[in-house]
Amino acid sequence: MSASKQENTGQQGNTGKQGNATKQGNKVARTAERKRLRNRLVRRSVKTCTGKAKSSVDAGEESASQKTMLAISSVDKAVSKGIIHRNKGARLKSRLMKKLNKK
Repeated sequence: MSASKQENTGQQGNTGKQGNATKQGNKVARTAERKRLRNRLVRRSVKTCTGKAKSSVDAGEESASQKTMLAISSVDKAVSKGIIHRNKGARLKSRLMKKLNKK
């Protein structure tokens, strides 16, 4: 096949995002984007709460136990929504409590 024929076949390289040809495909793409943003928000809040709890335990603050309980609550909520896996949630909670009980 000559070079000029290859160019005219109509096939183009993958540009990343694929276009959705149907109404249903468009709807699925919209809902997936909404879920992605919501999940990202919840995951970020879990990371923030656990980070604050860890830093307060390391600093020996009085509010360390309250912050740890708040972090555990946020982890439980994320697990119940299915945003993070239940084993990861259990691991995070275990590590937080282990750190809290050491001090």
